[in-house]
Amino acid sequence: MQTLSNDLLAGARAAADFSGISTRAIYHLVEAGHLPVIRKGKRLYFRRSELERAFSSDQAA
Repeated sequence: MQTLSNDLLAGARAAADFSGISTRAIYHLVEAGHLPVIRKGKRLYFRRSELERAFSSDQAA
């Protein structure tokens, strides 16, 4: 099990780097409600574990 500090990504750029898609695509998926996100003011935070689950090929479309 990962600790929270190891699981948390700060910002859309970090999420994009982790997932291999563009920052713009991250923002689009967040606004469409397809990616789980934590908002603190204007800053976005993502959990690696939730991104892995969201982008897994096992997920039904």
